[in-house]
Amino acid sequence: MKIDKYIAQSGFTSRRKAFDLIEAKKVFVNNRLANFSTKVNKGDVVVVDGEKIIEKEFVPVYIVYNKPKGVICTTEKIKGNIIDAVKHPETIYPVGRLDKDSEGLILLTNHGEIIDKIANAEYGHEKEYIVTLNLPVRKKFLDEIAAGIELQGEGKKETTKPCKVSLEPNAKRIFRITLTQGLNRQIRRMCNARDYQVIKLQRVRVMDITLGKLKLDEWRNLSDGELQNLMASLA
Repeated sequence: MKIDKYIAQSGFTSRRKAFDLIEAKKVFVNNRLANFSTKVNKGDVVVVDGEKIIEKEFVPVYIVYNKPKGVICTTEKIKGNIIDAVKHPETIYPVGRLDKDSEGLILLTNHGEIIDKIANAEYGHEKEYIVTLNLPVRKKFLDEIAAGIELQGEGKKETTKPCKVSLEPNAKRIFRITLTQGLNRQIRRMCNARDYQVIKLQRVRVMDITLGKLKLDEWRNLSDGELQNLMASLA
């Protein structure tokens, strides 16, 4: 098994972060510095950033969590981190991010191989949100963000990709948006660019997985059907 996959399956970190550790020369196999092609065999001693990896049977975990506002999508040991909020018995990692001021659906797993396949915008997976604004939604605004708009970033300009948008039924200040892109705080910046303020931002779907009746700050395992569809989409 390749070293990055071994580290991810051990639950130490995601496969993507394992690459960073290998590149930083912090991974050793049998006291030898590992590289990206290093393979691990049964009985090998693997040390990552000074910590010995304990080989164990890999039991994959896939959960969906309804993140409340204020919870931070990080594994760092800081107040309000998502790992402490979920309190799962296994070592799991968030799939992508949902900013501190937003709420809703986020996936967590110990299956490091699939994290980047879901979260990385280059794969074009859909993520759906419900957005509440401070002012009534103008049709022109929806048309513009559906087509894509230019955003001012940190020292550079970024253009959003076309996306699906619709006004929520019987609502003047609430719309629904489906993105396949993952720019930093993208929805808030799109709204700010047209003089709106986001009052509430809730993610309700990632690919084919939805919140359903899951309450805020609750989590559940993916159903067999959800897991089968997810793996088929990532194949």
